[in-house]
Amino acid sequence: MATTTPVRGTSTPPPGGSGTVPNGRGRWRSRLWRFDDLASPYAYIAPFFLVFGAFGLYPLLYTGWIALHRVEMTSLSQSQWVGFDNFAKILQDSEFWTAVANTFVIGVLSTVPQLLVALGLAHLLNYKLRASTFWRTVILTPYATSVATAALVFALVFRADGGVLNWVLHFFGAGNTDWGNGEWTSKIAISVIVIWRWTGYNALIYLAAMQAVPSDLYEAASIDGATRWQQFRKVTIPALRPTILFTIVISTIGSMQLFGEPLLLQGGTLGAVGGSEHQYETLSIYLYNYGWKLGHLGPAAAVAWAMLVLLLLIALINWIVGRFVRKNAA
Repeated sequence: MATTTPVRGTSTPPPGGSGTVPNGRGRWRSRLWRFDDLASPYAYIAPFFLVFGAFGLYPLLYTGWIALHRVEMTSLSQSQWVGFDNFAKILQDSEFWTAVANTFVIGVLSTVPQLLVALGLAHLLNYKLRASTFWRTVILTPYATSVATAALVFALVFRADGGVLNWVLHFFGAGNTDWGNGEWTSKIAISVIVIWRWTGYNALIYLAAMQAVPSDLYEAASIDGATRWQQFRKVTIPALRPTILFTIVISTIGSMQLFGEPLLLQGGTLGAVGGSEHQYETLSIYLYNYGWKLGHLGPAAAVAWAMLVLLLLIALINWIVGRFVRKNAA
C-alpha cells in the first residue's frame, strides 16, 4: 500500500475536515476585519462628538463655571467663588422678570400667527400650481435674508418720523405712532420682523409633511362627501400633528434666543438697547447688557443657564401636551 509523504513547507489538514489552518497573515487580516467591523461606526460619528465637545459641551460647562464665580470683563484672569450669588442676583432683579415677560409675549405674538400663516401657505402650495418651484423659492427668500438686513429695513418702516408704515396709516387717519417706544407697538414691530423672516421656512416644512400624507385618505374623504375645508381639518391637521409640535418647539427656542431684531429695532443706537423703559428687552438683550455693556460675566452666565432651564421647562410642557393630544386622538 502506497503512502504519501507531506511536502516540506505545507500544512497538513486537521483530522475530520478538509479546511486549512490560517497562517499568521490570515489571522491578522481576520482580526483587522473584526476590529474594523466593531470600530467603524464609532469612527463615523466621532467627528460630530469632537465638534460638539469643543463648541457645545465645553462652552456649556465653562459658562456654568463662570456663573458660580465673580468674573469681570476687564480682568478675565481673576475670578472669585461666589456660589449661587449670581443666580440670586438676577432672580431678585425686576428687570430680569421684565425681560422674561417680554420674551414670552413676543414669542406668542410671533409664533402663533407665523405658524398659522405658514400652515395656510403650505396648504395652498400643496395644490398643483403653475410655477410651483418659483413660489416656493419666493416664500423662502425672507429666511435667506440676514437678521441685520431685515431688522434695519423694518426699522425704517417703523420709524416714528418719516416711516413707511406711518405714512400709509396717515391716509386712514391713524396719525403718527411711535412704534419703537410704545409698550405694545414695539413688541408688535419685533413680532412682524420675526413673522416675515420665518413664515416661509415653516411653510416649506409643512408642505413636505403634507406631501407625505397618503392620497388615499383624501380620496376616501372626498367619496364620503367631505369638502376641502373638512379634508384639511379631518385629514391634513391630524397627519401634521408631529410636524406642528416640532415647529412649535423650534419657534419657542428661536423666540427665547431673540437678539438681532430687538437690538436693531431703532437702528442699533446704543442708548436704545431693549427700549428706553425696557419695553422690548428680551432675555438675550438682558444677557448682552450684563455681559458686554456692564462687563459682569458672572450674572450674564447665570442668565444663560436660566434661559436653558426655561427652554427645558417649555420643552417638557410641549412634550406633555403633545402626548396628551396623541393619547386623545388614539
